[in-house]
Amino acid sequence: MRQETRREEIINTAAKLFKEKGYSAVTMRDLAAEMGIKAASLYNHISSKQEILKEIIISLAENFTKGMQNIKQANISNIDKLEKVVQLHVDITANNTYGMASLNNDWMHLEEKRDYYLALRAAYENDFRNVLIDGVNKGEIVNVNIEVMLFSVLSTLRSLYLWIPKKEDLDTQLLSSQLSKVLINGINI
Repeated sequence: MRQETRREEIINTAAKLFKEKGYSAVTMRDLAAEMGIKAASLYNHISSKQEILKEIIISLAENFTKGMQNIKQANISNIDKLEKVVQLHVDITANNTYGMASLNNDWMHLEEKRDYYLALRAAYENDFRNVLIDGVNKGEIVNVNIEVMLFSVLSTLRSLYLWIPKKEDLDTQLLSSQLSKVLINGINI
């Protein structure tokens, strides 16, 4: 297993603090105190709190985008694609519950990369919507309001970080399978 770099340790500790206190309430001094170092030492590895937030949110958004691109291109049914989307969310969330809190709650604090993030998010949602539309058109998914389906499934997946068990206790395959049954069977013909 690869050892975490000091920069990664700072980012991961910041993500935890952002989840606990909210981005606006956390200072670089809070972060340094949590790590047991002087605030000035942080600046050897990171330039600002904004840089940390950008790193957390953009890297997660890009991971979701890359995952969705792979799912979109797969030669499988739309139901299978939806199951893969659920698995994507479970896997990413299980590996970064603190970062997911920032992605969902703190994105509006992004400065220079906010438009980029919003474009990634809109494209992801559109790709998800297109899987649902294609599934309806092919008779794989019941023909009900696409936006209601999209909202229902994505709301659940985006909030996984709120209740997901500790990583060491988590069977991501089992959780993904159970979530898929609950979320997709309701729309599966």
